[in-house]
Amino acid sequence: MGKIAFLQGNEACAYGALYAGCRFFAGYPITPSTEVAEVMAKELPKMGGKFIQMEDEIGAMAAVIGASLTGVKSLTATSGPGFSLKQENLGYACITEIPCVIVNVMRGGPSTGMPTGPSQSDVMQAKWGTHGDHPSICIVPASVQELFTETVRAFNLSEKYRTPVTVMPDEIVGHMRERVEIPEPGVIPVFDRVPPAVAPDQYMPYDTRFGNIPPLASFGSEYRFHVTGLNKAEDGFPTTRSDIVQKEEERQLRKIDNNIDDIVTYEEYLLDDAEVAIVAFGSTARSARFAVREARKAGIRAGLFRIITYWPFPEKQISALAGKVRAIITPEMNLGMTYYEVSRCAAGKAPVHGLFRVDGEPINPGQIHAKIKEALR
Repeated sequence: MGKIAFLQGNEACAYGALYAGCRFFAGYPITPSTEVAEVMAKELPKMGGKFIQMEDEIGAMAAVIGASLTGVKSLTATSGPGFSLKQENLGYACITEIPCVIVNVMRGGPSTGMPTGPSQSDVMQAKWGTHGDHPSICIVPASVQELFTETVRAFNLSEKYRTPVTVMPDEIVGHMRERVEIPEPGVIPVFDRVPPAVAPDQYMPYDTRFGNIPPLASFGSEYRFHVTGLNKAEDGFPTTRSDIVQKEEERQLRKIDNNIDDIVTYEEYLLDDAEVAIVAFGSTARSARFAVREARKAGIRAGLFRIITYWPFPEKQISALAGKVRAIITPEMNLGMTYYEVSRCAAGKAPVHGLFRVDGEPINPGQIHAKIKEALR
């Protein structure tokens, strides 16, 4: 029997991290994510874990990478400006393939923007924020319960694919309070990183004999290895050989691309006979669900496609959906980020209508309902 709690989204996120086995947190307080750090500061010492408040977000990201290298599941949490500051070291985690989870509770921007207002404007930054080609997994929960379970999944994906994973609730989801069920340990599967199957003297941290995801040893153990932010060979040491660099970068993308069906998650609601589909995520999807029900009452066959994994983007599903409906609507608290992705995937098979809001207020069901009627004229 699990535990029932009434939690804020950020609190549920922290408890999800603990459930997944996270035992290290480094961060810097920033609205609207600070409650994640507060819970971790209170609970980690009870479990033998470590909490540290760093001097800035760059340092926090560096500390998380270092802790993860020693074999400890590690977390940091921030919001827009802090996420921007993390990008250089996030790129380092990508090229070195260090598992870690970054929570970015989205607020208005750019710059200081609207610290207490909701936004969904960081989804492109989750994929393109740091420079160079690199894999990206980003999860966008829509409820407090989902923030718990998807944080667990974020750790599982991070450990399984040796990559940073971002969890990006908008401020509304991060600060709302709802009933949450915290199951007993073991009910939700927890994935731990795969240790090396070779002797220490035979170990190489990027040994492709084991496939696209080489086993990762714990730094400081009997397995000694080199870590660098430069392009590297299988032994971890820098290389400028073009053939090695090309293959290595392609492998890092391939380990995600080859596992799309395992990573990408979504929810379909009343889409079987829909003539108009709403594609939404986060708190906006909650408004969209209500609008769909209201449209159905008015005789309009509307449905909802809710994005849960934003990156990799659910291209295959959106493309199929566009071939079945008369129109697609993308409500979002930004100025068209999802609209352009959906339009690309729809490839002209159905018109895509955007509904954008960046004034610090949520998109309400009435706005979506009106857009539905407009799209079907």
